[in-house]
Amino acid sequence: MAPTLLSPDCSTSATTARHLIPLTRKLLCPTTRLVSFERSLSSPWTPSLCLSPSVSKYRTAVSAADSSSMTTTATTANIIDGKLISKQIKDEVSAEVVRLKEATGVVPGLAVILVGSRKDSQTYVRNKKKACEAVGIKSYEANLPEDCTEAEVLRHIEEFNKDPEVHGILVQLPLPRHMNEERILTGVSIQKDVDGFHPLNIGRLAMQGRDPLFVPCTPKGCIELLHRYNIDIKEKRAVVIGRSNIVGMPAALLLQKANATVSMVHSYTKFPEEITRQADIVISAAGVANLVRGDWLKPGAVVIDVGINPVDDADNPRGYRLVGDVNFEEASKVASYITPVPGGVGPMTIAMLLSNTLLSAQRIHNFK
Repeated sequence: MAPTLLSPDCSTSATTARHLIPLTRKLLCPTTRLVSFERSLSSPWTPSLCLSPSVSKYRTAVSAADSSSMTTTATTANIIDGKLISKQIKDEVSAEVVRLKEATGVVPGLAVILVGSRKDSQTYVRNKKKACEAVGIKSYEANLPEDCTEAEVLRHIEEFNKDPEVHGILVQLPLPRHMNEERILTGVSIQKDVDGFHPLNIGRLAMQGRDPLFVPCTPKGCIELLHRYNIDIKEKRAVVIGRSNIVGMPAALLLQKANATVSMVHSYTKFPEEITRQADIVISAAGVANLVRGDWLKPGAVVIDVGINPVDDADNPRGYRLVGDVNFEEASKVASYITPVPGGVGPMTIAMLLSNTLLSAQRIHNFK
């Protein structure tokens, strides 16, 4: 899912951090109430970016009085442009793919396993395939029926594990209910686990002095955005809202590795707004529309909004529009930097997936 304080590929044990690939960083920009969390979140619903498009079970109740009490001053926050950063990273990956091919004849390959016919999952896979083609990475697919067995999925995974032209393997989530997600993900070789979900990769991310071979793409993208905008993490107070295995938990671990002091807000947290208000950096991955209000934020906080939530909108041809976990209108009057939704974290996930696939090919072929 980064430079300066944390090696974004997290593939070496070196004590000094390195960038995603040797890149030139560009600084792009100058400067209610939650009544209850009802359930623990397994993963946020994020149609354009997410690795698991399940709908959040959090619920909030915000009164009109709380909303109207917010100030109406002009927006002051700088916008963190995920589209622009994603394009920069894709250009950098493309250049490195060319360099690898010219020096070794190797072309990085990414295999995606899709089980079932969910429209959203098919869209994600299609987008990943297009992104691979755009940067020169080969894409491979295994499309399996909804009622296939775990053994069939594991057999395809093993075939890709053994294929020397495949350097990364991604199992599209969610899987059908009759499958054991942990068993399936554990079947992916840790050397090709470009999603970063293998238990050994997550375990190494959690341990002091250890680095995973791959970092989960969405959290990695969040940290990359902070670094690309020269936002310091070291010695800052950070709050992560949501504790999913896909975003919240690894994001907290990455912030901790970057020497932030980290708190997590989740479904059993009392007075979450009071904890969030102490943060210099807020990463929200709860999957609740407009959960984080302006009065939840410390003035000058940096806000990374991972959530993408559908809300009814009669004026939109689709009948709905997408909003984040953070009430953008309110938060942008308090924060110093903020990601929009869409166009913030979303584009970064696929960019990080491409980066991880390139990294895997470079590592497997010992190419510096």
